[in-house]
Amino acid sequence: MLRRDLLIGGGLAAIAACAPKLGPAGAPAGPASAPPTPVPTGEAARWAPYASGITIDAASALDLFYTGDPTPPGGTPPSPDEVARSIAADLAAAKASGLTAVVATVAPQGRFWLDDAAYEKTKRDLASWKAKIAQHPTELVLIETAADLETARATHKLGVVFTFQGTEPLGEDSDRVPVYRQMGVRVIQLTHNRRNLVGDGAMEPGNAGLSRYGHEVVERLNAEQVVVDVAHGSQRTIREGILASKRPMLISHTGCRALSDVPRCTPDAELRLLAERGGVAGMILWPYLRTDTQPTASDLIRHIEHAVNVCGEDHVGIGSDTGVAPIERTPAFEKDNREMIADMVKQGIFGPGRPADLYTFLPDLNFANRYETLGAMLVLRGHADARIAKILGGNFARVMREVWG
Repeated sequence: MLRRDLLIGGGLAAIAACAPKLGPAGAPAGPASAPPTPVPTGEAARWAPYASGITIDAASALDLFYTGDPTPPGGTPPSPDEVARSIAADLAAAKASGLTAVVATVAPQGRFWLDDAAYEKTKRDLASWKAKIAQHPTELVLIETAADLETARATHKLGVVFTFQGTEPLGEDSDRVPVYRQMGVRVIQLTHNRRNLVGDGAMEPGNAGLSRYGHEVVERLNAEQVVVDVAHGSQRTIREGILASKRPMLISHTGCRALSDVPRCTPDAELRLLAERGGVAGMILWPYLRTDTQPTASDLIRHIEHAVNVCGEDHVGIGSDTGVAPIERTPAFEKDNREMIADMVKQGIFGPGRPADLYTFLPDLNFANRYETLGAMLVLRGHADARIAKILGGNFARVMREVWG
């Protein structure tokens, strides 16, 4: 969810459980209750290898793509000047972020799209996204191949990888997969929070796994060289999706359920299975990192280190589920945010007792170059540069190269 949403294997597991835990630079990890890691500032916040590496956020985007969306009932459409300022700010944030690429959602998530009119609208929306990227060739580049990732890195442009958060745009027809791939979609998430034709989402109490159609879709995604993403799945959907895929897959944005027992976080057993099959789990920057108070960067570090302990350093990344640009905490934003959090508690997405002013981002990383600072924080924790480079994007790039060919 981005800013716009405010407006509208047993044996191997047993061996792994007995293995020494990997902490900073391969050393044993400290306890979960270790003192918070301070967020560095100034030159101390700069991780030296950041500018030359591949850095990928597996769940992010720029709000400029949504400029011109229908205004919510009772709302006031933005003026041309406001639109221009918003686009300029987003492009400046893209440059300041230093990111190589973001995996961006290009269709409504969790909504059924079974009719031809919705299918045609999805294709028009994809064409619109591509056109907007083409309008900003000095700042943005569409990512369709592994070579495009390298181009984005070398030219310091922000690459955009198209994804769907849910297979609803396929409707009942897996033949739409090659159509969407031809239009640039390179990652497809099987479910969002609720049940769809492929399987159950994280918020479904039934915890059903993949349907027959779901197995067909995974097979088709593999055949068309589209990365399978099982984020937002129920525990069974995640496990069965991992087992069904013959290619490495992603859990693009999640947390570790061992540290925060909420449906959107992934249990250790599924994290291990993902790693055994070559996949990568992206740690989220959402309140799922805790079950009580507002999470901070230290909580993110805790989840990253736990995931490294469970999966190994080759299978952990970052999928923030936030926009590239920092949030402007205006009075209007604070009002909208409180209303959204209250609604999410009502839906059961967050448990009762969460703060009314809970934020769906980490306040102490609310700036564009948050990933460079995160790299510096991991250095302070004793992690080696090679591991940090994998976590900040190298692992995702490896999966994309393997699947895309």
